[in-house]
Order: sequence, then structure tokens, then C-alpha cells
Amino acid sequence: MPADATVDAALESRVRAALARVIDPEIRKPITELDMVGGVFARPDGGVDVGIKLTIVGCPAADRIERDTLAAAESVVGAGLASVDVTIMTREERTALTEKLRGGKAKRGIPFTAESLTRVYLVTSGKGGVGKSTLTANLAVAIAASGLRVGIVDADVHGFSIPGILGLVETDAATGTERATRPTQVGDMILPPVAYGVKVISIGMFVEPGANGAGVAVAWRGPMLHRTIQQFLTDVYFGDLDVLLLDLPPGTGDVAISIGQLLPHAEVIVVTTPQPAAADVAERSALVARQTGQHVYGVIENMAGLPQADGSVLELFGSGGGAEVARRLSVDGADVPLLAQVPLSIALRSGGDTGEPVVLAHPDEPASVAIRAVADALATRSRNLAGRPLPFSPR
Repeated sequence: MPADATVDAALESRVRAALARVIDPEIRKPITELDMVGGVFARPDGGVDVGIKLTIVGCPAADRIERDTLAAAESVVGAGLASVDVTIMTREERTALTEKLRGGKAKRGIPFTAESLTRVYLVTSGKGGVGKSTLTANLAVAIAASGLRVGIVDADVHGFSIPGILGLVETDAATGTERATRPTQVGDMILPPVAYGVKVISIGMFVEPGANGAGVAVAWRGPMLHRTIQQFLTDVYFGDLDVLLLDLPPGTGDVAISIGQLLPHAEVIVVTTPQPAAADVAERSALVARQTGQHVYGVIENMAGLPQADGSVLELFGSGGGAEVARRLSVDGADVPLLAQVPLSIALRSGGDTGEPVVLAHPDEPASVAIRAVADALATRSRNLAGRPLPFSPR
């Protein structure tokens, strides 16, 4: 073999090793593992040309992948001595990619079974307006910040709000209106957008904005709701998650029943307010979950007392509701703890409007401290083994 061929092969090998550090931001795997590197070719001037194959035309991660690829190649050959040529995978290559991600299976079932190592938590409430979605989003972000792999399924099909709370919003180039960030679809596989290290899927990412940018109501009944949730759990590629959170709609309707059938081993976190009168409706949502075999992990009381400048606490919505729900659910040997009392917080509310989770934007806020305490407990639990619930053990 000529000496220059040996040199070229060594250079190409070093560049490929550098490309292994380039991560697809949607799939969260190296582009070398995803067969996205079309070729690496050494040039006579000591530079290198790299071919990259994106999954689809208009891939939202295209600019980042191209930029990171160029930086990786230049880290080997020097600035200005690398070029990147971007093409698109063929249909056959996309099919091969989806089968690889699914472990060689052409079709995908629900990966979050009782045998899965992913812990699945359903965040539920008896009624709306208790801050369930805001808590779900902030818990997910706080758990992801601890280094775990986290996903959210926004199962509140009629009242979806997770994309906005996490800032997954983009401007429609044609109309100038804002809409939820679209997921990338590769064949029949859906790649969820990522915010703050959390993979997110919501029906809000698929509906078009209405007139003047107003949201469109989703007027679906039971069968369509069931199929939507099932598709979120089967066709969306979350990868190997440590924790999956589902933001359920309030009450005990079709979605709660469907999820009980699809994820009977999931654990339930009940969100309520301090009002003792709220205990009745919050308790019912947990009882329906238990009827499908799900384990109630604990209760979070949201909108608890608001600390005042003089050291007093303004109990705007009363007190004792969270403890009462936990007491009522602790029957027949079940110990259901009150996980946290999250105080009323302007920062928590405004963060939901601006897409900036309070646990990151204002970590010292009392609401952030309370939410992170629950997130720490969830993050330090062992990954699920044979679907057996482990006892609550605060950090």
C-alpha cells in the first residue's frame, strides 16, 4: 500500500473517531451509530471532506448537526481544512434506521412494559386548574438536570399545555403565528422535540393554529383519544428512558381509563390544592387508577401557603387538603405520603407563561425547592425491576 494511502486511512480514521462525538439532538445518539456519515475523504492538502446523510428534507436539527460535524472534523485537521456535504437518506436507509432504533423490529409495541427499566409516573388530579401540568414539566426538568433520561407524554389531549410551559414554540413562516414545535417524522417513527433535556410529545404539536393564532379545540371522543395515547406510546421514539412522566387530563374520563389499560404498572402522583373540599375529587382520580392495578406513589399539594414579608403565611386556598388526600389513600396497608407542599409562586406561574421552568430560572424560590425535593426522591429511586413498586425513600 502506498505511504500516502496509509496516511489518508489514518486521517480518515481519526476524523471518524471525532465524528462519534457528534450527537443527533433528536435521537440523542452519535451520528456514527445512526449511519448518518456518508463518507470521510482525505484531501491532498491535508484537509478532509465529510458526507452527512440527514433523515429527512427540512430536518430541524440540520444546522446543528452540520455545525457540530464541521467542528469535529476541524478539531482533527485544523480550522478551514474541512468541508461538509449534506444529503438526505434514501427510503431504504430510513427504514433501516428505524428498525435499528427499534432493536431490529419492523413494528413497535409499547416499550414501557412491566419488564421495562423505565419508571412511569402518571401525574393526575381530580379537577383542572390545580397546576398539574406546571408541576409535571418542572419535575421532568429537575430530574433531567440530575443526569437522568426523561420523557413527557402530554396526555391532556383537550387541554394540552406542556409545549408552551417548556418553551417548545416556533413561528410559522407562512402565517407568522406561533405554534408548538413540530416533531420530526422518519417513516412511521416520530422523533419528539427536546426541551431542557426532556423529550416531549403532545397533541398540540400536531394541530394547526386557528384564526389570528388562536388555538384549535380538539373535539375527540373515546376511541380517538385511546388511539392517540396508544400512538404516543408506540410510534414515538423516546429511546432508553430512566423516567417517563404522563400529564393526564383532570378527572376520571376516557384517557385515564385508556392509560390504565396501556400502562397498568405505572405509579400515580396525585396533585391537589390545600382546600379540604378538594380532597374528594383528588381522591377519586387515585381510586380509578387503583382499579386498574396502578400504585399510588404519593400526593403533591400545590398552591400552598404564600410566605409574606413579615414571616407569616397567607393561606389563600386554605390548608390541609394534601394531607387529607394522603390520609384517605393510606388504607389497607398502603402508605401514601404527602410528597411536598408547593407554595404559591409568581415565578412558578410566570415561568409557565414564558417557557422557563422555575426550577432552573429561580432555583432558590421556595416553590423550586419543594419541587426539586420530589424530583430528587424520584431520581434516586432504583430503576423498575419486574414492575415491583419500591417504597418511597426521600433523599
